[in-house]
Amino acid sequence: MLETARRLLVPSARSDVPPFMVMDVMAAAARIEAAGGHVIHMEVGQPAAPAPATALAAARAALAGPLKYTETLGIASLRARIARHYAERHGVTVAPDRIAVTTGSSAGFILAFLSMFEAGDRVAIANPGYPPYRHILRALGCEPVLIETSAETRWSITGEALRATHARSPLAGLLVASPANPTGTMMTPQALAALIEVAEREGIRVISDEIYHGLDYAMPAETALKLSERVLVINSFSKYFCMTGWRIGWMVAPEPLVRPIERLQGNLAISVPALSQIAAEAAFDGAAEMETVKHGYEENRRILVEGLPKAGLDKFLPVDGAFYLYADVSRFTDDSFDFAKRMLEETHVAATPGVDFDPTNGRHFLRFCYAGSAADMREAVERIGGWLRR
Repeated sequence: MLETARRLLVPSARSDVPPFMVMDVMAAAARIEAAGGHVIHMEVGQPAAPAPATALAAARAALAGPLKYTETLGIASLRARIARHYAERHGVTVAPDRIAVTTGSSAGFILAFLSMFEAGDRVAIANPGYPPYRHILRALGCEPVLIETSAETRWSITGEALRATHARSPLAGLLVASPANPTGTMMTPQALAALIEVAEREGIRVISDEIYHGLDYAMPAETALKLSERVLVINSFSKYFCMTGWRIGWMVAPEPLVRPIERLQGNLAISVPALSQIAAEAAFDGAAEMETVKHGYEENRRILVEGLPKAGLDKFLPVDGAFYLYADVSRFTDDSFDFAKRMLEETHVAATPGVDFDPTNGRHFLRFCYAGSAADMREAVERIGGWLRR
């Protein structure tokens, strides 16, 4: 009887996914702060700035009335505003009916994977890459296929690499991100178009993660919607609009997938929180405020690009977009997790070990998020430099 009871409490195999290590770093940093230490947070991809004033004002006004379920795919006016955003920023026409509002981009990935792939399907992602891509795929019974990237390909998947991987064992899907997490690198519009063309010719479905659009410095970010009507695009209010805790995002789906996504969302979530949707629609009117925040990221980027080499971290990937710098620490360690732990304990600067993003070569890298204040970036450079010169 006791053994039977124990078996009732055994978690499923699909739940056995690795933790997102950055959350462990956050917890360790919180313990230091609880003891009175001042931690410079460069571990989590989270803007220090608040949501736009327009979004906050709309949310306050909405609190005076009832907040109820909304349409499953989102409030009609928000979907129309998102469609208008694509016309204004990218010059591409998107029907509001193709847009689904989601609980952050994270829910968007779950809905995309469930609507596009069967259990057992193989889905290609870049290595290094955002860890929940592969963790969610595994939890849903799919197989993530890591394609190695390098400086020669600007840390992006090429059509040749995709074709070779597909030839070895067929792929059902490809997930591409530009600007990318953790690297901050971007694909040129030409490279993205060439990759999508190869994928579609081979019968591989494409998902484009565009949650860092708007945060582009080296070149303008191109939406995949401009390149193909068969691509599914995922975006979010978390990064450019500084609304991480509001948990609000969206996806633009090919027309045949809209109804399946609606059925899935209706069963899994009913709808996205109404308050967040109301705030998100108003956020578009705060773009000028967000551009000021973006200019702050550009200054932070400059501080790190100029300061970290003087501190001793002189090798990092191209800092094209998002708010990440992916630094090579191999001259100091072959264990980035231990390095990040010691750096946090001894300098109170929190960064994310590369093993979170790259199970192959991540032990040689750290990811620094520069979404904080310029003063914190300068202080971080000073602390790291003093520590490495000991």
